[in-house]
Amino acid sequence: MKRLILALDVYEKETALKVAGKTAEYLWALKINWPLILGSGLGIIGELKKETGLPVIADLKLADIPNTNRLIAGKVFNAGADYIITHGFTGRDSVKAVMELGDVIMVTEMSHPGAREFIQPITDRLVELANELEPFGIIAPATRPERVAYIRRRLNGDIKILTPGVGAQGGSARRVLEAGADYIIVGRSIYTSENPTESAKRFHEEIKG
Repeated sequence: MKRLILALDVYEKETALKVAGKTAEYLWALKINWPLILGSGLGIIGELKKETGLPVIADLKLADIPNTNRLIAGKVFNAGADYIITHGFTGRDSVKAVMELGDVIMVTEMSHPGAREFIQPITDRLVELANELEPFGIIAPATRPERVAYIRRRLNGDIKILTPGVGAQGGSARRVLEAGADYIIVGRSIYTSENPTESAKRFHEEIKG
């Protein structure tokens, strides 16, 4: 079973396609963020899918009113994205506006230190919202495996947990899987590596089920 997601947090289309092609055999999916969309355009979604045959997650972290979320999500799903990441703190109506168009991954807690300030205090309510709406998955921090375990205990078992923060941010792939994660998201430790193929293979071997 493949559990590795490559986060292509780069601007350049050529770099993204090259790294994706070299690592695809070890990946479950690709995750793209605003830097790549702004640097290469929405067409990069279709190009990545053509190059690798893998699902593409658009990490937009949508956090707006329902109509704006709907307008953005419509364009991105039409461009070929398989999943869109959206914030939950804007409320169920904003999340549902995206879910009406395609599969959603909802943020319940982020991996950076600042997440402790405002997001972590409402994690329980965000997990309750996820259990109510039943998105494909939620985001939880690989940098804090104890939080992943906490969220997993409270989350509907059918909802997947995707965990960013492995590698450059210091998270341990094995520890976070043991805590209950379903998928591991790795970016810089692969795409800045001298040998992205070997780096992706190493993570895949560590976490394969």
